[in-house]
Parts: sequence; structure tokens; C-alpha cells
Amino acid sequence: MQRLPVTMFLAALLSGCAMFHQPLPPAPMPASAPVAVKPAGPVDANGTPIQTLPFRLGVSSATVEKLAKQQACTGGQGAGLVTEQGPVEVYRMQCDNGKVFMARCEMRQCRQM
Repeated sequence: MQRLPVTMFLAALLSGCAMFHQPLPPAPMPASAPVAVKPAGPVDANGTPIQTLPFRLGVSSATVEKLAKQQACTGGQGAGLVTEQGPVEVYRMQCDNGKVFMARCEMRQCRQM
């Protein structure tokens, strides 16, 4: 009687029992180092991207440039419109000395900010 279980075990082993042919679990993937993504364009000291605005002329650009010249601010492209056109507009001008001159114009009456 003892031969029957041994015979069944050998038959299962030789016939390719599924118990002995299980696929191995997948090997764990090695941890890869995080990839640093550099933002396109200028960044501040903390790495935060700085938004750049396209230069746009406005109806009061010449007036703001005259105000800037009175404050010893010259150079660059001139005074560019920062906000949408309307009754109240904000202008920005980059000076040669690195400073920024900003003015607010309400109904074409401009004042330095």
C-alpha cells in the first residue's frame, strides 16, 4: 500500500505537475534616483519660475517714459503695458541701472507707483 502514494508522487513529478512549475515572482526594480526637472525660463533664488510678460505698447507708454526719465530711469524697450487696456492701466519699464519703474494711469493721467 505504501507504493501507491510514492508512485503517484513520482508520476506527478515526472509529468510536470503545475505545483513544481510555478513562475517566479518578478524581481523588485532597483530604485532610481529622482530626476530634477528644470523649469524653462528664469527662476528666483528659491527655484520658483518667474513669469515673463511680452512687451506691449499702450496709449500712455510715451507719458510713462517721460515720468521715468524724470526719475533717472532710461533705456530698455520703453514702458510696456502690464494690464489689459482700459480706463485704468499699469505700465512697467526696465531701467538701465537694473531698477524697475512702474506707473498707474487712470484716464491717461499717470502717476508713479
